[in-house]
Amino acid sequence: MNLARVDTSDTLSCAHRIDSDAEARAVARHLAAEFATGAAGRDRDRRLPVEELNRWSASGLGGMTVPRAYGGAEVSYATLAEVFATVSAADPSLGQIPQNQFGILAILRELGTEAQKRRFFAEALAGRRFGNAGPERSGKRMTDITTRVAPGRGGLRLNGRRFYSTGALFADWIPTRALDARDRPVFVFARREARGVTVIDDWSAFGQRTTASGTVVFEDVAVEPDDILPTYLFAERPSLTGPTSQLIQAAIDLGIARSALADTIRYVRERARPWMDSGLDQASDDPTIRHGIGQLSTALQAAEEVTRESAEALDAIAAEPITLESSAKASVAVAEAKILTTEIALEASETLFDLAGAGATRGAYALDRHWRNARVHTLHDPVRWKYHLLGHYVLNGAYPRRHSWN
Repeated sequence: MNLARVDTSDTLSCAHRIDSDAEARAVARHLAAEFATGAAGRDRDRRLPVEELNRWSASGLGGMTVPRAYGGAEVSYATLAEVFATVSAADPSLGQIPQNQFGILAILRELGTEAQKRRFFAEALAGRRFGNAGPERSGKRMTDITTRVAPGRGGLRLNGRRFYSTGALFADWIPTRALDARDRPVFVFARREARGVTVIDDWSAFGQRTTASGTVVFEDVAVEPDDILPTYLFAERPSLTGPTSQLIQAAIDLGIARSALADTIRYVRERARPWMDSGLDQASDDPTIRHGIGQLSTALQAAEEVTRESAEALDAIAAEPITLESSAKASVAVAEAKILTTEIALEASETLFDLAGAGATRGAYALDRHWRNARVHTLHDPVRWKYHLLGHYVLNGAYPRRHSWN
């Protein structure tokens, strides 16, 4: 079990500050070109992307959603989605690792005090990384919480054991959900270097292998009152925090689909051989392969457009005071995108081998990583429940439940 700490101190001294949507998209394209090189090798050897993450931090993309009032670019949801799709097409692990940071910044924007906003937004702009200590594995339901922050010796103490902790191994701050002394759900920021914080690299999934999404243990960790956000208040107010997180998830799957289709086209053009009964000299002339590529391209284009439209819907909703109705519309819009990006990521990464042929399964090409990544990442929230959400909304006018998966 790897308990290593990733040092970002050198990176933070030169962290850039993103100034606009256009710059964020351009920086993402530049980084993606770098990240694509070596992505297959990192997956094969499970080599954690330390240097790549340091370049991400130095680029300033980690603070791109910080409000302009606090020195950030406050990029649109449309730009946020495109940045994650672009990076994830190069390496979806490098898309997933920083994803929680933007959900955290959204929660901070909704619930933080003025002092907390100034403090943590400045941390994000400086290039510091916010990881995540995710759901627990001990309860019957993924929402069960035994992690607690309560008065102890010398002040507040955080205790608990969490899993699915994407980004924690590489983080400066590890936020986690916990219950306070009154059994209310809160969000606690713990410093990665704090005494009693242990990050265990026991992530062993067959896809998204380099996210290090394993275990975090908090043992009598000292925290300050200013390190806590009262997430129980979300029960009383609508917000876009859930749709923000889901939009990023959809964008990561969209990136996987883009890359899988691009590799399919490249392999068919350069390496695939036509089937013996076709009487053709080139696989790219095979009408059945052309049909398959056309089908995938159409599905990908549909996913692209619906994801863009859902992001633009969030931008329009965010421009007005958030209501229960508009929050519900945001969840519905993003659910539609999540359905299509999930399905095309899985279809493109699976159909790749049918169109490219048996030779494409050779380990040297590492094309299986697309399906493995798609299969693992799309399990974050079952797409069948997105259909349920949409059907219940359309049939009965029922608003989706408000949480991070809606």
